[in-house]
Amino acid sequence: MNARAVTLLRCSLGLVFVWFGALKIADVTPVADLVARTAPWLDRDLLLNSLGAAEVVLGAAFWLGRRLLWVAAAASAHLLGTFLVLLVQPHAVFQAGNPLLLTTEGEFIVKNLVLITACLVLMSADQSRVFPSQSTPGRSGVA
Repeated sequence: MNARAVTLLRCSLGLVFVWFGALKIADVTPVADLVARTAPWLDRDLLLNSLGAAEVVLGAAFWLGRRLLWVAAAASAHLLGTFLVLLVQPHAVFQAGNPLLLTTEGEFIVKNLVLITACLVLMSADQSRVFPSQSTPGRSGVA
């Protein structure tokens, strides 16, 4: 079950990244203006295309399943960047400044906590594959 769950998680993250990235590249994402307002010092089209391309590459890398530790770490770093909206545009994230009342954009950003956690799970699964434990399966180590 663990191997299948990791594969499903990897493929579903890949799908989300490719899908969201393609929407940015095509400039049909509903978060385009939110992203552009978060980094107003950058050219909007360049920003969306760069983020979109990075997301498509990360998604494809998830699908390939190689160097998963690094792919998941890069995806986590990318997702952490979305929390910049909380600092730059808190009015876009919270209703009436109340941190318990999220806007649609706020929910979009907070859900990235789940995606980051999924990346951590994949990093952990890759680590255990690279550095298997020294214990023998089925043994508790208690004498």
